[in-house]
Amino acid sequence: MTVHIGAKPGEIAETVLLPGDPYRARWAAQTFLKDAVLVNEVRGMLGYTGTWNGHRVTIHGSGMGMPSLSIYANELIRDYGAKTLIRIGSAGALPAHVKVRDIILAQTCSTIGSPSRTIFKELNFAPCADFGLLRAAYNAARDNGTTTHVGGIYSSDTFYDERPDLWQELTRHGCLGVEMEAAELYMVAARHNARALAILTVSDHIATGEALPSDQRERSFGAMVEIALKAAFT
Repeated sequence: MTVHIGAKPGEIAETVLLPGDPYRARWAAQTFLKDAVLVNEVRGMLGYTGTWNGHRVTIHGSGMGMPSLSIYANELIRDYGAKTLIRIGSAGALPAHVKVRDIILAQTCSTIGSPSRTIFKELNFAPCADFGLLRAAYNAARDNGTTTHVGGIYSSDTFYDERPDLWQELTRHGCLGVEMEAAELYMVAARHNARALAILTVSDHIATGEALPSDQRERSFGAMVEIALKAAFT
């Protein structure tokens, strides 16, 4: 047990999927895993372990924002031996060619700051995905017929951002979308020699204001979970 995770030794799998919302963790576990068992509910952050096609998998909530994600990623790797961590979440699209319902595979993550900034000090570290996971996820998405984009994203700790100039510059420099956790996940994984990838469903578009209706988000989220599971065990 740790301060934030109440699972017993051996109850967390080496492969962990990380949705931000603990209730999405519960839905994904009940939908995709066989014999899913609740292994954590400390502070309402739900985690389940079961099997997918014979492989042990944990699906655990990470909360909202990089500080919250950092806590869970550090403890899952350091204290429970997690070796592969895949964020499954949503993102807002930036360029016109990225549409609502598309999938973004985050090859790199830009950020203004994260909990790891105190470690790097003046260094502008460039966190990136594990290439093996990235390649496997791309192939799985292609096989599923899912429209998929691979490239850089921006991880922000500000949800209600009022910086239209920042969106314009990110778009001009080829950034595909905005979310709130992946940059810190990649940094923590790099520090501990673990594999990491962020697979993101585009739920809204920053430029147009289009948003995925709530009743359709679950179906899109399901496609993302399937891609993540296939990528983890290819």
